[in-house]
Amino acid sequence: MEFTPSSIPAVIIITPKIYKDHRGDFFETYRSDEFSATGIDQEFIQANHAGSKKGVLRGLHYQIQQAQGKLVRVAWGEIYDVAVDLRKSSPSFGQAVGILLSSQNKKQLWIPPGFAHGYYVLSDWAELSYKVTAYYAPEWERTLLWNDPDLGIEWPLLSDDLPILSENDKKGFLLKAAEVYE
Repeated sequence: MEFTPSSIPAVIIITPKIYKDHRGDFFETYRSDEFSATGIDQEFIQANHAGSKKGVLRGLHYQIQQAQGKLVRVAWGEIYDVAVDLRKSSPSFGQAVGILLSSQNKKQLWIPPGFAHGYYVLSDWAELSYKVTAYYAPEWERTLLWNDPDLGIEWPLLSDDLPILSENDKKGFLLKAAEVYE
């Protein structure tokens, strides 16, 4: 696997080595020793899977307590995946990084604790699989507004219409009013 820091060095793009032959392909999605050697020395305690149709935007979610690190990959389809640094003491506080993840490119994204996370579905259907470092705790879940102009996220929206959002995601907070990490 190749581990490449993004424009926010704590967020890491992971590109697998893919073995192909006449039967198809094979690649590793996780190896504890390789992840630890690159500084991602976390225990994953919960695995999640989500499916969404084209135009759905989920996020930007985080837990203000029990902050979750996430290892995100796309099993089917294509998404634009975004992480926003909410660590007030970080030099990249309030900055966002986005990357295309797909079942074709097979890349993964490591988003450490202290970040909000969201994604926008570009394909007709997408299925995400992600591991987290802390259990889901709905009482600590917070949502950052996906289109906060202070974040400057350039979502690759498929039309001029708003993306398909949950009621909760429509009520997200602007960064200047959101709870953040120290």
